[in-house]
Amino acid sequence: MSAQTLSRAVPASATTRWRRRATGAVCFAALIELLSRTGVADPEFLPPATEIVGRAATLLLDADFRAHALTSALAWAIGLGLAALVAVPLGLLLGSVPIIDAATRSVVEFLRPIPSVALIPLVALVIGTGLQHRVALVVYASLWPILYNTMYGLRGVDPLAKESLRAYGFGPLAVLRRVSLPSAAPFIATGVRLAAGVALILTVSTEIVAGRGEGIGVFIYFAGIAVPARMADILAGVFWVGLFGVAVNALLVAAERRAFRWHHAQWGERE
Repeated sequence: MSAQTLSRAVPASATTRWRRRATGAVCFAALIELLSRTGVADPEFLPPATEIVGRAATLLLDADFRAHALTSALAWAIGLGLAALVAVPLGLLLGSVPIIDAATRSVVEFLRPIPSVALIPLVALVIGTGLQHRVALVVYASLWPILYNTMYGLRGVDPLAKESLRAYGFGPLAVLRRVSLPSAAPFIATGVRLAAGVALILTVSTEIVAGRGEGIGVFIYFAGIAVPARMADILAGVFWVGLFGVAVNALLVAAERRAFRWHHAQWGERE
């Protein structure tokens, strides 16, 4: 058996995975520190990593910044939750009823490639620029990963299992509930995890473009238009956004592994 085959057969432990990720993060921070301290990168535009992390720690004690962070987290959570509530039933419907899927495919394929950022001005004109503005855009952007993963999961359901239930007199809803939905659940969970990252990107992007109200994106925007620009504040804000994204992804991956151990046993653990 080759070394590559062995590495796939024996997945790395959680401790090993986190050690590798921590090593990569430390090396990246060390590179930023080196570039800034040696003058290869202008410290005015790329402060040392120690200064960025120090400023990030200071911001955590700032009540105004915490209010910005809470507003962004609220918009993210509401938008992602609404997207899941819409996309999962819609994906189950389109994935289970071929006629409806065929009738709506052209509309779905037309809407899906439209960048959510391009809709920011339109949505602002229609519903305003408050929390509802961010939530609407997050819902639109997060809808597609969940929808397509739900449909993909349904297509992979074992047809023999469905036919067996039908042979025993179970109707379409019973087959969906007992076979199709449990089989597609890991794919739906993956879609939610992917959508969580998309939702975070849209939340902060919308806040930066809007440039008003509260939110980490608004904080970053005003730090950028200050004279001179407060680069430490900008990068500290970005640091917290990135750390939030890493934490959410880790929690969702852990939840997936715990809830769908049979799925990971079949396909192998992710690194």
